[in-house]
Amino acid sequence: MLKKLRNLGSEVSKKKGVYLFLVPGFLFFATFAVYPLLFSLRMSFLDWKVIQKSAFVGLQNYIRAFHDPIVGIAFRNTILYGIITVPGQMVLGLGAALLLNRRLRGRVVFRAIYYLPVVTSWVVVALIFKYIFNDQAGVINYLLKDVFHIIPHYIGWLIEPWTALFVVMALGIWKGIGWSMVIFLAGLQSIPHELYEAAGIDGASSLQQFRKITVPLLRSTLVFLLIMLGIGSFNVFISIYVITHGGPFNQTQVVLSWMYTQSFDYLHFGYGAALSWILFAVIFIASFLQYKYLHHKIQY
Repeated sequence: MLKKLRNLGSEVSKKKGVYLFLVPGFLFFATFAVYPLLFSLRMSFLDWKVIQKSAFVGLQNYIRAFHDPIVGIAFRNTILYGIITVPGQMVLGLGAALLLNRRLRGRVVFRAIYYLPVVTSWVVVALIFKYIFNDQAGVINYLLKDVFHIIPHYIGWLIEPWTALFVVMALGIWKGIGWSMVIFLAGLQSIPHELYEAAGIDGASSLQQFRKITVPLLRSTLVFLLIMLGIGSFNVFISIYVITHGGPFNQTQVVLSWMYTQSFDYLHFGYGAALSWILFAVIFIASFLQYKYLHHKIQY
């Protein structure tokens, strides 16, 4: 035991310069990430007050969440958002990656165009979509009714819950295609070209090569994207807040928007913290199950 401790002390002494460089980053992470997380966990067990003394309420905030009808609506909308937007981003991102992985003239420009929505501000694009789908002066209604005469009257896209959710989902898919494309491109370029040449010599068609070579060897990339996009879908907030603000009648609320409303509109900080930890538990379990049952090592 003493020998192990001496060896450990010797290793630490040899690498103390490395640890000194790590200390600022660790302190920054602990101050702005770990401490707020632990503080929010403490808040979730309190009836938190900004000025007055906060009373301990135990699991009351968590019990309240399971009896709150808006929480059920928020989780339904959040899960539905993920079910629609995650496959949409992956399918369209894979299609764009397959096209741009070819020897295409100007493909660097096309990659930049596809990726441009990713780096554009969520607030800006949400306001643009809010204008495009406006029920009176929106571009979509103008094209559908006044130009192509497909619909007899203007559609209130942002007035009805399901059409409002459709607008938010369309924004989420459009904004995420470029990021999925970049990840898929990295996965496609890691596949040995010799496999396609051998398959072509054996008479395999392009579709057969895609099914038998591309998809199996992109399995790790697909799982990674599924987990990351799934986590991102649970964090949808800005588009809902800007476009619908959770309305009409809280029917387009998602978990983060309802948590924000409870915390900063109603000043129920303890309840908002409890909602955040419930969401964390759901994301952790979903990501763990996805990784456990879908992840497999690539074998060439």
